[in-house]
Amino acid sequence: MTEPITLVLADDAALLREGLAGLLQRQGFEIVGQESRADALRLTVDELAANGSLPDVVVTDVRMPPTMTTDGLQAALDLKAAYPGLGVLVLSQYVAAVYAQQLFALPAAGGGTGYLLKDRVAQVADFVGSLRIVAAGGVVIDPEVARAMMRTNRSGLGDLSPREFEVLELMARGLSNAQIADDLVLSGAAVAKHVSNIFAKLGLDPSEENRRVRAILAFLADTGAPRLG
Repeated sequence: MTEPITLVLADDAALLREGLAGLLQRQGFEIVGQESRADALRLTVDELAANGSLPDVVVTDVRMPPTMTTDGLQAALDLKAAYPGLGVLVLSQYVAAVYAQQLFALPAAGGGTGYLLKDRVAQVADFVGSLRIVAAGGVVIDPEVARAMMRTNRSGLGDLSPREFEVLELMARGLSNAQIADDLVLSGAAVAKHVSNIFAKLGLDPSEENRRVRAILAFLADTGAPRLG
């Protein structure tokens, strides 16, 4: 039997947090911690990690006590830096590209990363799918936030071949190279070559951090219709 995905939820709105916990428990997730403050979130994850029970994903709001500014986002950044394998899904009330840029600027190191507007929670199937992608090490970006991030950087997509565009679409759905190979019935080497061509055509230098995330952002910004689940 597959082990349930373990989550720590952080939001200062108790009604929203408890409602989200109930929803996710019904979907088969295991809630191993709930916090209303960013400082308490750090302590909870640290304690779980010290006991050998690091959660699969932390879901946190951007704005939380103690200062009600970007405490939740900063906690997510700190935890991601301390535990690279930890998945982090940040929820925001507003389209604030600068917050997402801080989150996705972190080096990719195993744990998934996501940034969604809170409105997406109401789309239960998509939200649950997004959470599973993050838990599996993938990337999820709200389309509105992606467009805000990429308004000035859309060049290169028109140069992609039909197959390269298809590969990029699957990347945007959170699939790994191996999963893309299975989906398109291609060899792993062929997919790797397509991905390399995508990076080159989008002007993403090999030394640039998170090239995969930036390629996905370019796709989402151009199409405006990503699949989050």
